Parts: sequence; structure tokens; C-alpha cells
Amino acid sequence: MSGSTLPHYYTRLAPFRDLFRAGMPVLMFHKLGPRPARVRLKGLYLSQPLFARQLRELRAAGFASADLAEVATGADNAAGRLALTFDDGFENTLRHGLKPLAETGFRAIQFLVADRLGRMNDWEQAEGEAPARLMDAGQVREWLAAGLEIGSHTLTHPWLTRLPTAAAREEITASRKQLEDLFGRAVRHFCYPYGDWNPAVRDLVIEAGYATACTTEFGVNTAATDRFGLKRITARHQSLRLRTLWPWLRAQWHRD
Repeated sequence: MSGSTLPHYYTRLAPFRDLFRAGMPVLMFHKLGPRPARVRLKGLYLSQPLFARQLRELRAAGFASADLAEVATGADNAAGRLALTFDDGFENTLRHGLKPLAETGFRAIQFLVADRLGRMNDWEQAEGEAPARLMDAGQVREWLAAGLEIGSHTLTHPWLTRLPTAAAREEITASRKQLEDLFGRAVRHFCYPYGDWNPAVRDLVIEAGYATACTTEFGVNTAATDRFGLKRITARHQSLRLRTLWPWLRAQWHRD
């Protein structure tokens, strides 16, 4: 299947086999488990059975976990490596994700909104989304105890390109320090909220000392990929409208 006809989301391996050998893939997840009532962005919820099935299929095909620093090297992917990422730190990803990850031996990184631990998804609720709870510090420690990783998703999940430079720097730098102080381990990886970044924001991420940064740009990562502009592929259930999920989602976020 050519790149132009690939699905723009990941549900099963078959359409992506060739692409996943051509570069290092990073799969992007947000929420796991049953969808509660009044959810607007239903595609951001992935059922636990589907998540488990995806991991089992990848493992059966010989894929293994890669650290984002390894992804950023652009190494040949003949060995079949990939990274699993979760944005925002939702409590349901802990509840429904630990068992499938443990059973298949995959690792994952959770990008945390540092000032919102144990609180709600206020940035989504402002757009009319249903409430969803974020992991508190104790739950993050449970995630870490399972051998999984954490990264920074800023302090408050803002649109970084819309902030004054000093405010953007604070979101990027202080979130790293806050997470490192709280959990006693290095935070090496960053993820741009909404996939919103530009060269100035990228430079602030570099200045803050991160090793990589993830975007929402579709594709796999090669030697030509900027380590502070890593590409990812959304993982979710199948739907007739999936091809337009991210363009529609970004249009909603960009509304005045």
C-alpha cells in the first residue's frame, strides 16, 4: 500500500508493515477504556480489548519497544522497533493500560501536564469535552513502578505558539523541573500540546535540555527527521470518518 493510500490512523498492522520497516514509528494514544457519556471526540478513546489486540499483533510480528532517544537516531528499523506514547496522563490509561503492556512486554511513555496531576482535563472541557480525570502523583508512581516512562506535556496544556516567549519558556522549562523534583528521575522527552510548535518553540525545548520532542505530524522517523519534531501515528478504533479525525480535531481547537 502506498503512502498516499495509507490510513491516517493505526488500528491494525497490515496496512503499515512496509512503512514500519522504512523508519521508526511512534504510536500516539490518549485515552483507554469505555467511553463515558457526552464525549465529543470519541476517537480518542481506545477500548482495552483493542489496545491489547494491537500490542499482541505487534509482538507476534516481532516488534519491540524503542526509547524515543533511539527513535531520534533514525536508525535502520530492520529489527522492528517502535515507541508507544500517551498524551496528557489520563487515569484511564493506567487502569486499562498496565495489564496489556505487561503481558506483551512493551514499554510506553506518558506525557504529563505537570500542574494538572490529579485534576481534570480543563483544556478539553473548555471546548465542550466530557470531564476526564488525570493521574495523581501516586498513580504516576504506580506507572513508573511498572517500568514505564514519563515526559513533559507542559504545565497547563496551552497553545505554545500563542504565548509570549517568557510564558512559553516557563511552560516548557518549569514542567520538566517540577516533574523531576516530584518523581526523582530525569525527564528527557517533551510533547507539544495540540501538536502546536514552530522554530521558536522548538528552540525553547532545546534550551530546556530535552533530548526529543513529539509532534502530531503523521509518518515514521528516519535519519532526516528532526529529533525535536518526531512524527507519530494516532492509534484508535476503526471508523468511516477516521481519515478526517485530526484535521477536524485541529479545526475545533483553532476555533476563536
